[in-house]
Amino acid sequence: MEDKQIIELYWRRAEEAIQETAIKYGRLCQYIAQNILSSPEDSEECVNDAWLGLWNAIPPKRPERFSAFVGRIVRNLALKRFDYLTAAKRNAEAVCSLEELGDCVSGRTSVEDEMENQRIEAAIDNFLWSLGEEKRKIFIRRYWYFDSIDHICRRTGYTQSKVKSMLFHIRQKLRDYLESEDIDL
Repeated sequence: MEDKQIIELYWRRAEEAIQETAIKYGRLCQYIAQNILSSPEDSEECVNDAWLGLWNAIPPKRPERFSAFVGRIVRNLALKRFDYLTAAKRNAEAVCSLEELGDCVSGRTSVEDEMENQRIEAAIDNFLWSLGEEKRKIFIRRYWYFDSIDHICRRTGYTQSKVKSMLFHIRQKLRDYLESEDIDL
């Protein structure tokens, strides 16, 4: 089923919308949640919570890119669950990924200004599209999906040192780009 048809099911409040979403995006959601949580049970619960989140978000929202919308909901829920479940113990890959990005983009404890957040989002989006496809995919695999360096190496055929070097240089370029856009780090 096409994304637009699934979204229409949500707008009509048809329960079939959740089933169709699970069929089309269940594996992607499970993959995202598993990479963050490292627990099949917690990942499953997170994905189920994502279906409820979608049900509550559509309507009023009508996402243009449904796959990205679904991915963002499950990722955000998994990160919240990760914080809750692992106050003392951490998923090394997720923490490492977030720490690496922490040098480029600082988090805010409260949303000060939605317009500024949108400007930052647009700047990062523009930066990512300025990268070559391969570098962009490696960056997204690491910092969106929380893939391990080993997993990225297996997917790309690159050595660990090459992937680490690429990620380091991309983070440096991102930092420089954000500074050139007058975005406080």
